[in-house]
Amino acid sequence: MSKAARLREKTARERIAAQQAAARRAEARRRMLLFGSAILAVIAIVVGFVVYYNVRSPSNSAVAAGAHGTVLPASTVADITGVSAATLNQVGAGSVPSYDGSTYSGSPVDKISNTALTSGGKPEMLYIGAEFCPFCGAMRWSMAVALSRFGTFTTPLRGFHSSATDTDPSTPTLTFYKAGYTSKYLTFTPVENEDVNRNLLQATTSSEQALWAKYDTTTTDGVTGVGYPFIDFGNKAIITAPLYDPAILKGMSWAQVAATLNDPSSPVAQAIDGTANYITAAICKMTGNKGPAGVCTAKSIKSLESGV
Repeated sequence: MSKAARLREKTARERIAAQQAAARRAEARRRMLLFGSAILAVIAIVVGFVVYYNVRSPSNSAVAAGAHGTVLPASTVADITGVSAATLNQVGAGSVPSYDGSTYSGSPVDKISNTALTSGGKPEMLYIGAEFCPFCGAMRWSMAVALSRFGTFTTPLRGFHSSATDTDPSTPTLTFYKAGYTSKYLTFTPVENEDVNRNLLQATTSSEQALWAKYDTTTTDGVTGVGYPFIDFGNKAIITAPLYDPAILKGMSWAQVAATLNDPSSPVAQAIDGTANYITAAICKMTGNKGPAGVCTAKSIKSLESGV
């Protein structure tokens, strides 16, 4: 029986399990907090001295020289980037609404109102995560599926594993470190802030840091800081937490995860594709419903977008 199905059964045992799971995620979130407000100020100063091209190299040679992870086989990439519209429409919200870590008030995507976030004359989707982070690992699969509906990854997708010593150890995932992406509808800006060993990998710009601090600063068990993952959709919507449990990917290979994405009955597809649909809806909102034919107008996406 899938996790989503178990959650729908309102038994006392399941309610206790859900409470325990929520406590586990709260502890994990506490450990994902990066730094206190004092350290935020220090990093903001340091970032001012970072040379931009050292952390954001757009050249193919730099990408090849500094890329992390393992280049995925073409067949695996095709499974990730080519999930059919029929499958995504059938999955809809998937198992996301029943994820017991949710504190959602109608939607797991939070609405915000701010000056439009743009880059290159297009709405910008900003992602800040870390390679050690299993929650980021879960979300990258869904981002890759959703982004592939609006454009193309111009550098090879690379498989990666989250930290072996953190929550949900060695979660199979992708890395967006120095990933290239092109779309006529949006600009995707990925920042893998820390590597698998929690060392600084890509520094945020001062403006990125300000948005991150504004929308994702929380205090958990007396620790104040920003956390991973953080996704800003053009300053119209944000996601600041995983929409499904990374534990569902335990023990799977990259190819196995990818191969399930076109099976709408699979618990993995229900989680990843369902989350991808929420991300798609957020992209549609930030672009004013501009996208390839049939994407933003799909019934499943319009339904989710109404809550974004």
